[in-house]
Amino acid sequence: MSQHFLDGFAFLQGWLFENAVEPAMFAMGLGEYIEDAFEGVEWFLAGLCEVAALYLVLRPLEAVIPAQKMTDRRARINDFIYTLIHRLGFFSMAVFFTLDPVMDSIAAALRMEGVRPFNLENLMTGFHPLAGFLMYLVVLDFFDYWFHRGQHKFRWWWALHSLHHSQQNMNLWSDDRNHLLDDLLRDVYMAVIALAIGVAPSQYVLLVSVSRALQSLQHANVRIHFGRLGERLLVSPRFHRTHHAVGIGHESQGRELGGCNFGVLLPVWDQLFGTANFAPGWHGTGVRDQFARTNPDGTVRPARDYGRGFWRQQWLGLVRLVEAGNRRNAA
Repeated sequence: MSQHFLDGFAFLQGWLFENAVEPAMFAMGLGEYIEDAFEGVEWFLAGLCEVAALYLVLRPLEAVIPAQKMTDRRARINDFIYTLIHRLGFFSMAVFFTLDPVMDSIAAALRMEGVRPFNLENLMTGFHPLAGFLMYLVVLDFFDYWFHRGQHKFRWWWALHSLHHSQQNMNLWSDDRNHLLDDLLRDVYMAVIALAIGVAPSQYVLLVSVSRALQSLQHANVRIHFGRLGERLLVSPRFHRTHHAVGIGHESQGRELGGCNFGVLLPVWDQLFGTANFAPGWHGTGVRDQFARTNPDGTVRPARDYGRGFWRQQWLGLVRLVEAGNRRNAA
């Protein structure tokens, strides 16, 4: 069955490329990017399949075993807009294929100097191809963990990343609810690392798809955990929900920055670096400053508006970024 699916996928990729993408590329004078465009069609179709599969599997689970009652249906629809932007490859694909020739030029220059470019897969010679794929997944996840730590460490970065945490109705599409500038930083970072360790474009598509599918499960509104052992092997919806919990997962000792459970796919990094929190419970999600608070002097701090629609959320993210910069300059 899997072979039939792959054959059908390849046929659809070829048909769509030959009948729509290729003529459009030549019409716009972009013939030199034809090879990249073919890879782009693969990324687009993989995204479509991914979105459809996630909906068919996770949406029924959200209805049957929800972690919390949905109080804002519109919030889920808005998150789906983010998913379409990111899962269809417009961002990741553009960044990867822009950096690919740059990294090739660097590799060529190094070869001229007698330096052989590093390729992680060369260390896996004699192993099954799946072992090489898993090795890439683990290495990329390690770097992704530290990227996530950075988003919660620096105030300017948190100003962007807090949009992701402002969702009080987490759902299967919430993984993609990010500021576009924050996503651009991450896509450049991950693409550079992937290219540096020798990941091929076709491998990168699959690596990103697997990672994103697992992250959709983590963010889904489902009451699921993996048991005492499983929770320590793979990030579960409960483990990651703790990361999104108000006042727990993205704060440290009452401060806005810090937190726990930064692992993207594997909790092992949290365990190694002391940021794991396996406490049971299904906490409410959001950011503390979304709720009005009373200051020690008795004055009331109003709730911060993170916006409801896509463009409003993007604009307010830039406002928070400027505010963070002003606070740093004032300090």
